[in-house]
Order: sequence, then C-alpha cells, then structure tokens
Amino acid sequence: MAEKVLIISSSPRKGGNSDRLCDEFLKGAKESGKCAEKVFLRDYKVNYCLGCGACSEKNLPCPQKDDAAALVQKMIDADVIVMATPVYFYSISAQMKTLIDRACARYLEIVGKKFYFIMTSAENDPACMDRTLEDFRGFLDCLEDAEEIGALRATGVWKKGEIENTAYLEQAYLAGKNI
Repeated sequence: MAEKVLIISSSPRKGGNSDRLCDEFLKGAKESGKCAEKVFLRDYKVNYCLGCGACSEKNLPCPQKDDAAALVQKMIDADVIVMATPVYFYSISAQMKTLIDRACARYLEIVGKKFYFIMTSAENDPACMDRTLEDFRGFLDCLEDAEEIGALRATGVWKKGEIENTAYLEQAYLAGKNI
C-alpha cells in the first residue's frame, strides 16, 4: 500500500506563497506514487479549543461540532504530515495553531508520524523562521515517535505570487517526490 501523505496548508490566501509550495509538494508526492492529499484549512471550520476538559479530563470526544475531528482523523491516518504556514510575527499562522490545539483530544493517537515543515516569510534571513520551526517542534515533542524529516524555509516572499519563478517551488516539488 502506498504511503499516505497529508499536506496541511494554513495560508489564509488560496494560491498564496506557502499554499503554492504545498501544491508543488503534492505534485511531487503523487508523481512518486504516494497517496497524497492537500487540505486547505481556510476551507474548513475549526473553532478554538474551549478548554472544557471533555477530552483530557473526561475522556470524551470534543463536544464542538466543526471540522476539527475530521482533520485530526486525517492526521492519525497519514504516514507523513506536511505542515505549511506563512510566518506571522515570527510564528505559525493562527489557522495552524488552532488545528494543533484542537488535536489535543486525540494527540495520543498521532503516533509514529514523519513530519515535514514548509514556511514562508517576507524576511530574507532564514533565521527569522527559527521560532516558527520551534513552534512546530513543540507540537512534535508532545507526540509519540514523531520524526522531523525536513523543513523548507522560503524567504523574501511576502505578496501573493512572489514565490513564482523562485527555486523554492522546485525544492518543494523535489521534497514531495523524495519523501
């Protein structure tokens, strides 16, 4: 059976810079025979965690009726999870953080996954993404047997379309192809 790759694009802009990198990663993964899927978080309703304790204290499913449970199930079912974000104030997007927080109900089931991170920034210095990468790694630290297999730091891309005609698109494609 082909390895399952889940690509989570948290860009608020469809076709934005980080979203375009997801498209290229998806293309490479599919061409290499992987069962790959991209989800665009903006197309889903994911509410903030309420901190109600239903999942952590009472071992109950999250009572919220939104798309978070289905997205977390996709994460559980995947072999490789690609998490992509534009860098806002040196951190991950609110959309990505909200999904990570909502994984709380079932994070113990996200076991043995490989993770690849895609980040885009208006800044030209790749070090400006260090905190963003640490945010992702903080999530992985809470998961059992999670493995970081790579990260793409695309710098100097702010306005939609600035990623076009850069080497970053090819890097994302090759990362997907070689995953």
